[in-house]
Amino acid sequence: MATDPVCGMWVEERSTSLRLERQQRTYYFCSEGCLHQFAEPERAERRLLQRVAVAWPLTIAVVILVYAVPSLPSTVGAAILAAVVQFYPGATFYSGSADAVRDRSWNMDVLIALGSTVAFGYSVAALALPTYLPHDYFFDASALIVTLILTGQYLEHRTRARAGSALARLGELLPSTALVVREGAERSVPLGELRPGERVRVLPGGRFPVDGTVRSGTTQADESLLTGESLSVPKHVGDRVYAGAVNGEGAVEVEATAVGSDTFVSEVGRLLTDAEMSRVPLKRVADRIASVFVPTVLALALVAAVFWLTVGGAGATIAILVFVTVTITACPCSFGIATPAALWVGAGRAAESGVLFRGEDTVERAARIDVVVTDKTGTLTRGRPSLVEIAVGPSVTDAQALAYAAAVESGSEHPLARAVLQECRHRGISFAPAREIRAEPGVGVSGQVDGHRIELIRSPDPPSADARSFALADGLTVAELRRDGAPLARFGFRDEPTPSASPAIAELRRAGVRVVIATGDTDSAAGPVARALGITELHAGLTPAGKLALLRSLQADGHRVAFVGDGINDAPALAAADVGIAIGSGTDVAREAGGILLVRSDLRGVPFALGLARRTVAKVRGNLAWAVGYNLVLLPVAMGVLVPWLGLGVYSVLPIVGALAMALSSTAVVLNSISLRWARLTPGAA
Repeated sequence: MATDPVCGMWVEERSTSLRLERQQRTYYFCSEGCLHQFAEPERAERRLLQRVAVAWPLTIAVVILVYAVPSLPSTVGAAILAAVVQFYPGATFYSGSADAVRDRSWNMDVLIALGSTVAFGYSVAALALPTYLPHDYFFDASALIVTLILTGQYLEHRTRARAGSALARLGELLPSTALVVREGAERSVPLGELRPGERVRVLPGGRFPVDGTVRSGTTQADESLLTGESLSVPKHVGDRVYAGAVNGEGAVEVEATAVGSDTFVSEVGRLLTDAEMSRVPLKRVADRIASVFVPTVLALALVAAVFWLTVGGAGATIAILVFVTVTITACPCSFGIATPAALWVGAGRAAESGVLFRGEDTVERAARIDVVVTDKTGTLTRGRPSLVEIAVGPSVTDAQALAYAAAVESGSEHPLARAVLQECRHRGISFAPAREIRAEPGVGVSGQVDGHRIELIRSPDPPSADARSFALADGLTVAELRRDGAPLARFGFRDEPTPSASPAIAELRRAGVRVVIATGDTDSAAGPVARALGITELHAGLTPAGKLALLRSLQADGHRVAFVGDGINDAPALAAADVGIAIGSGTDVAREAGGILLVRSDLRGVPFALGLARRTVAKVRGNLAWAVGYNLVLLPVAMGVLVPWLGLGVYSVLPIVGALAMALSSTAVVLNSISLRWARLTPGAA
């Protein structure tokens, strides 16, 4: 436990680490959602730089003493300087080896520590016991091994720090206090005292301290750090705002719906941290490779050394150099960072672009998607249908029909309910909320109004026999109003496609992804939208169970299916799909059920997310292929395959060359992963 330096709350540490260097980065969330670091990356980087700064001058001095002025005093001096390098900058490898022994695992530190210690230890023994051992010293090799590998780790740390900038910036987004409206007066309180339902006043230029809904005032909000959208977003009464966004020129009053650790910015931090910590299948493969590879390399190093000592007749000096060369050259740094480096960069870029990946294997599953099934209302369309036609029977007027419909829809968040309520406000029609309201997702809503059972059945197709005379224009979404089972009226709604739908569908087609519409709307209402977007496969009139059955039939045919939706009725399909993609403006249930969340409610985020997932997995596989190929090529060289052509003298430089190659290999893996940040993906989504 520790005290949060901003909120003063007691918090639990949340420790995460990557094997990119031997520094541990510890992030934590306080109970109010603030993100902090116990060890800032800058301090870790400074410590690593200090070790490199000490190691290089001493190593250069060791090389000069060994080769430029070969004598006993210079050799003793080289031994002293090499010891400093071995046990101060090189101490990180010993602590890493101790961790590996304690955890009963194998890691790269074991090979580095063992190889450099053998070279240094033999040299000290040869210096102390010249009568019994040949006068061959490897102080230069041991010092260069430690220095080169430490330098590689510093470069990895620098490159990764840029990749993780999104998480580091989150801690700066939330203010430490908020203006709360209590008993008609404003007071400044710490974030830790805020509760859902309270009203917060946000002044021009200030950051929103909570997720919530605007209750008074209008403004523009800069949500670029949260959603990647560079333009300010207009905010009116009823619109949602996010903690961390910057308020524009208008003062607004916001009702808090989520505070502290429940806010969106905290969720982003947790998802990014989970991406760093997760063990996806590809990462588990890398871990298994490394766990087998390290003891295998040690065995090969020992076998090669014994071979050259006995069968090869090369003597103890060459045998030691062979052992050091094999252990250093084959050090599996790139195995340890191949997967997490790519995942971290990919998750960071996605979050900066308003796309959040949930779950430890979502990225890998998203990379295999070949069919996208999408809902219509609120997904392909704006989700804000307007009531354009009313057809009533002889026993009811338009105003009465609207009052009945509004009474049963008064507590609903469904887009059609909002359209009915908006029309009532526009016409000045008053109504009392219904009693015993029951909503059936995908079907409709019912309740008791003035002693009558009122039902509003969405999209009946075909309509009730008694309601067929209530004619409406083609291409409308239809809801039928019934009183005690008898049809009273039919409402016609129109919802236009979103501007992002057409380019998103076109991008998916170019990527070879099949697009299917699955909607609870009628065929006559959904057909025009499908034709406008060029989608030929339409399944209309589906209940939530029907959408689920469609998904399972596609999966049974061997397809990897993503489902895109935004409503409560989409939640089962979002959860059952290989990857559920939830629209950020949708219901909380849909947002929680999705494996991918599109914060910006921009459908172009779908091809962006799938494309980024494919690129990320390709980077992981490329990194692993590089790591395996590097060792397949250099291990035989380290064991002596070039000796017949170059002679045994090649071993005088191979340990140093091996250390340099290993450091460059790891840095290449990180740089390859970071190139994800500049990958060209869907226009407008990044």
